[in-house]
Formats: sequence, C-alpha cells, structure tokens
Amino acid sequence: MGAQLRVYKRRIKSVTATKKITKAMEMISASRIVKAQRKVAASTPYATELTRAVTAVATGSNTKHPLTTEAESPVRSAVLLITSDRGLAGGYSSNAIKAAARLTERLRAEGKEVDTFIVGRKGVAYYGFRELKVADSWTGFTDNPSYANAKAVAAPLIEAIEKDTAEGGVDELHIVFTEFVSMLTQTPVDNRLLPLSLAEKKGEEAAETTKSEILPLFDFEPSAEDVLDALLPRYVESRIYNALLQAAASEHASRRKAMKSATDNAGDLINTYTRLANAARQADITQEISEIVGGASALADATAGSDY
Repeated sequence: MGAQLRVYKRRIKSVTATKKITKAMEMISASRIVKAQRKVAASTPYATELTRAVTAVATGSNTKHPLTTEAESPVRSAVLLITSDRGLAGGYSSNAIKAAARLTERLRAEGKEVDTFIVGRKGVAYYGFRELKVADSWTGFTDNPSYANAKAVAAPLIEAIEKDTAEGGVDELHIVFTEFVSMLTQTPVDNRLLPLSLAEKKGEEAAETTKSEILPLFDFEPSAEDVLDALLPRYVESRIYNALLQAAASEHASRRKAMKSATDNAGDLINTYTRLANAARQADITQEISEIVGGASALADATAGSDY
C-alpha cells in the first residue's frame, strides 16, 4: 500500500470518528429541545399573567414605586446578558454578545452608565478576555435552568434598581437573550424589564384602553404599594426564568443545527477522501502493472538477446 493511500485511510478513520460524535451530539440536542420547549410553554402563561397583574396594580393606583416609576433623568442602566456555558452551538453566544454590545452602545449614547450582569461561561470569558467590567455573573445551568437559578439572578438586579443611583443603584433593567422562534430560527432580543411599561401599545389611547381592560379584574388589598412590593420581585423572577428557558431552547436548537452541519460536512469530507483514496489505489495498481509489464519486457529482451 502506497504512503498516500495510508494517509487517506487515516484521515477517513479520523473523520468517521468525528462524524459519530457530532451525530450523537445532534441527537442529544434534538431530544433536549423538546423538553426545553415544554418548559417555555409552561412558564409563558404565568409570566404573561403576572405581568398583566403588575401592570393593573401600577395603572390602577397613584402609588409611586421604584420598580414602576420612570426616572426623570436616568443615569445608570443594568443589562443582563444570557449566553451559554458550552460551545459547539454555532453563533448562539456570539450573536447574543453582539446584541448586548449594541444595546450598551445605545444606552451610553443616551448618557447612561451601564452595569453588565452575565449568565453563561461564554459571556464571562468574552468580557474577561477583553478586561470589561462585569457587575455579577452566574454559570453552570444555562442548558437546564431552574426557577431557583432565576431567583438567584434576579436578587441582585432587584436590589440594584431599589437602590438610589448615588449608592450604586440603577434606573433601568434590560435583558438580552435569544428568543426561541422555531427549530430553525433563534433571534437575539433585548427587552426592558424595569421600570415596567404600563402601555402594551403605543400612544395614550392604547394606554387608556389597556387600563380599562385590566382594571375591573383586580382589587388591591391591603394596599397597592404592598401588592407591588409582593408582585414585582415575582415579576422579575418569572420574566428572567422565561428568558433563561427560551435561551436554553435556543442553545439546544443552535447546537443541533451546528452539529447537523458538522455531520454533513464530515460525510462530504469522507466521500472526498474516499475518492482520493480510490484514485491513489488506482495509481498504485497502475504503477505495479507498469512495473510488471516493464520487467517482463526487459526479461523478454534479455532472453531474446541470449539466443544469439
């Protein structure tokens, strides 16, 4: 066997082993997407209704609460960025990081300082490598987050917005995560969680319509302020939890897509190396035949010469 043929065979063996790994990872991610989708579907109604209830309390009372009151001149914002703990998910984390960078640039252009909070080792590593300041970070649960994880993330954010900016607090809370649209589409988005926007649609008329639709459904006891104190932390936790679940589903979908692409590429590479190996084998056989024919011809000539 020629040296070139041995090289191709080693490469085929190596790529075949890689293909098995990427195929297995693709199948694992595909199975996890289904579980993540179920969790997203289960958490979304709770987050939606809780948002509706908090909006009703804030709209139906004159209570000024730090989690619903717009600052006259906001000077500091908190940005929560959700990335992944692991790689091999295509551009999932990098796209979220880019979305956070655009949001940060926009906020700074408005004259606001930005405190960045990060979920996921990829985001932490990115900011750490570039020596960018991070207020707090969490890792180890991005592919399967729990409500306890959401509470842990929400706690310092709620504390920050309840503080005065002179004491290190923030006026706004934004969250950047990857929204799960479908198995093929995952979109990085940035949403402002706090202060809570009281109008679901643009314009004063839309705000009045929202108010009239929501108010008859709720009574506030013992007081609107007490209700806000109780509901708003739950609101932040539920929204962060829903974002973590959406991000987890998006991560699995991105990884499945990346691993499928890697598996397909490995298959194409195996076919290419197989063709090259066949060509090398053909060349070796042709050379051996040529050597045999040449040797036979030389022997025939030598034998014919000895007859004289």
